[in-house]
Amino acid sequence: MALLSVSHHTGVLSLHRQGPSPRQLSARSQAISTSSQAMAVLRHSQHRGVLPLRRHGPSPRQLLARSRTISAPYQSTEEDEMTEEDEKTEEDKKTEEDKKDSTPPPVSWVERSLEAALPYARLARLEKPIGSWLLAWPCMWSITMAAMPGTLPDFKLLALLGFVCIPMRGAACTVNDYIDRDFDKKVERTKNRPLASGVVTPTQGLYFLGFQLLLGLGLFFLLQLNNLSRVLGLIWLPLVSSYPLMKRLTFWPQAYLGLSFNWGALLGWAAIKDSLEPTVLLPMYIAGICWTLVYDTIYAHQDKKDDLKIGVKSTAIRFGDSTKQWISAFGTATIGGLALSGYNAGLAWPYYPFLTAAAAHLAWQISTVDLTDSADCNRKFVSNKWFGALVFSAIFFGRLVA
Repeated sequence: MALLSVSHHTGVLSLHRQGPSPRQLSARSQAISTSSQAMAVLRHSQHRGVLPLRRHGPSPRQLLARSRTISAPYQSTEEDEMTEEDEKTEEDKKTEEDKKDSTPPPVSWVERSLEAALPYARLARLEKPIGSWLLAWPCMWSITMAAMPGTLPDFKLLALLGFVCIPMRGAACTVNDYIDRDFDKKVERTKNRPLASGVVTPTQGLYFLGFQLLLGLGLFFLLQLNNLSRVLGLIWLPLVSSYPLMKRLTFWPQAYLGLSFNWGALLGWAAIKDSLEPTVLLPMYIAGICWTLVYDTIYAHQDKKDDLKIGVKSTAIRFGDSTKQWISAFGTATIGGLALSGYNAGLAWPYYPFLTAAAAHLAWQISTVDLTDSADCNRKFVSNKWFGALVFSAIFFGRLVA
């Protein structure tokens, strides 16, 4: 605060740059107010010719003298200057500390690598493992069914083939997103996918596809499978990669997806037996295709409106309001095919109670799904991993009991 004082010698205003503290200013204002009151009392008493009695406090003259003393120009002391400097120093320190706290820590190479890999993980749908489960279950069914009565299945083969399904499913998703990248931009659910949004370029997507195929095939051949299994594995590749094209050609792309996603039923049996048993595998393979028609038709209802706008075909559009009747028929065929396959394979009685539980789960899906609710369609779709687990348990215990 700067105080203005009148110079009696020069007749000009001079500015005192160093002023009193806020407390001193408050005290001064109170004193000035008090002096004003004293002057008023003094003038009143002079006018009447008498002095008022002082009941409390100092006389008006004393108050006037005190106010003049307080209103004198303030001279700052060394103590005041030191206090101001200390306050400035503390404020500077706080400002520097705040700047240090707001500075982000350096990013490590691990964080940079993970950040760069994240779009590719999303491209392979690693955050949504349901696809890998749906691809792996038919493999596991047939491997377990191919075991000798009263024995456990080959857990090493189960684990390795299950692991192979991860890059194979990732490759299928990459092919799908590469071919559909222009369509995906127009669909609300898929517009933020890495290729559709431009986070991953088409060239980078192709390189990543090659990496996944090499990884999957490398692991596949490291299993040292028999020649029949290797041939079936090579046939599997074009089935998986050509599925996205079917959405442009037919209203039954879900049936074609069933052909590729259930190919593992043939592969798993061949890896154990080095042969194919049509009476066991054909009912299982057809049952798997019908199962795929159930869960992927439910899944396709999420995008039904967008697919109609952009011209993509699906069984959800083909079935329309009759979807539940169609998938009920496919669900019945699924359970019938699995029952026939287990019977022809000579599975023991525990197979059938577990299969009944799987049938109940499938019936629950079909009867309760709200095909107009995208979130509910997705929940029912994801729940199919438990259907696959129930069928696996049925085969496991049906084979284990001699």
